[in-house]
Amino acid sequence: MTKRIFLLCTTVVFLFLVVAVSHSFTGFFSKHKTVRDANGEILIPLEDINDGSAHHYQYKNGGQTVKFFIVQSDDGVIRAAFDACDVCFHSKKGYTQEGDYMICNNCGQKFHSSRINVIKGGCNPAPLDRTERGKELVIRAEDILKGAKYF
Repeated sequence: MTKRIFLLCTTVVFLFLVVAVSHSFTGFFSKHKTVRDANGEILIPLEDINDGSAHHYQYKNGGQTVKFFIVQSDDGVIRAAFDACDVCFHSKKGYTQEGDYMICNNCGQKFHSSRINVIKGGCNPAPLDRTERGKELVIRAEDILKGAKYF
């Protein structure tokens, strides 16, 4: 009986390690949803992102993956930024949302979501151009690829 429990525990720990390592190296279970462009534009329905929660995406092009997030701030503006900043991008840790703030996962600095796309540089989330067209948020693929230097 003791051998069975030991074997079961060892198996569970081994499986946990396999999942954790695969997550670290391949983005398995990534919080970033993959988006594709159509005629050079990424279209995201506003109804999918106007809830005040940060939505993380990744765009892949020619072997390059660029990560970004979209969040509606408390003033109602839909904002977009690369999931990186000018200072901490080497860590590749991105941002996490806590209420009305986006938190740098590397240095821990907090940034009010209403300041995203307003303040640039330093550890602020690097802004990403976007427009609203009808019921969709439009981001040009070429604007996303400008952020490739962070990833």
